[in-house]
Amino acid sequence: MNVTWQGVFPAAITHFHRDQSLDIPSTLRHLEQMIDAGIHGVVMLGTVGENCSLERQEKLDVLKATVDLVRGRIPVLTGVAEYTTAFACRYAAAAKEVGVDGLMVLPAMVYKSDPRETITHFRTVANATDLPIMVYNNPPVYGVDITPTMFLELADEPTLQVIKESSDNPRRITDLYNVCGDRYILFGGVDDLILESILLGAKGWVSGLVNAFPHENRLVWDLAVSGQWEAAREIYRWYTPLLHLDTHVKLVQYIKLAVQECGYGSELTRAPRLPLVGSERENVIGIIRRAIESRPKREC
Repeated sequence: MNVTWQGVFPAAITHFHRDQSLDIPSTLRHLEQMIDAGIHGVVMLGTVGENCSLERQEKLDVLKATVDLVRGRIPVLTGVAEYTTAFACRYAAAAKEVGVDGLMVLPAMVYKSDPRETITHFRTVANATDLPIMVYNNPPVYGVDITPTMFLELADEPTLQVIKESSDNPRRITDLYNVCGDRYILFGGVDDLILESILLGAKGWVSGLVNAFPHENRLVWDLAVSGQWEAAREIYRWYTPLLHLDTHVKLVQYIKLAVQECGYGSELTRAPRLPLVGSERENVIGIIRRAIESRPKREC
């Protein structure tokens, strides 16, 4: 299917059994619940989906099951987070064979490439597939910054269609428009900056907390894009303590704990990520439960 680059795209979590093996049925059941809540697309195997904790065949198994479940109702993307450019190209080809609709491509993992190397990486992956690509820019986490001038240099690659802007700097959205015009579609990728991002021109939202609060997440989006800013701000202020959980190094554990508290699955992650304990766990659960008690619409 052609990807309509607009709306809320969860960075979906991957569910596991207690022995840390894949729990594909729970992953699919959770995805169906988010589809019912009105998501517009989905990114499987992003950072929140623990991409780098899965083996190659496990990733393809998750994608095949997802494509079979979705049946073209929404676009299905996969994160491409590999250690080398060649690995990324091969994974992109395998993902296309499985039937995904697009890719969310990250810089090569571990090694922090310089601008020339970064441009070469994305250009090479872009030339290795005809699937549409969302470029994921997250310098705070991955240590590689794809600047507006670098995106301008990459503008001749037709498969590079979207930028997931997660630089933690909302100025970037305006800078990208000023440098690149409307060449790229811009998505917000930082949960607790999304209202600001929509105001500045973001057309979509790759969200983590939507996994636990899909209805409220969609409500914020709908209010903002329809220009109901006062109502959007009210919901956003309620939501923001939760959205802050998306910006921590333990965002996967935090989001999965919220998913568990809201009845959509379990908090189980793969080592080296471990369940939260002690005061950290108490603090995060407190944030989640206070939000549940005061939520503006539905109950978990």
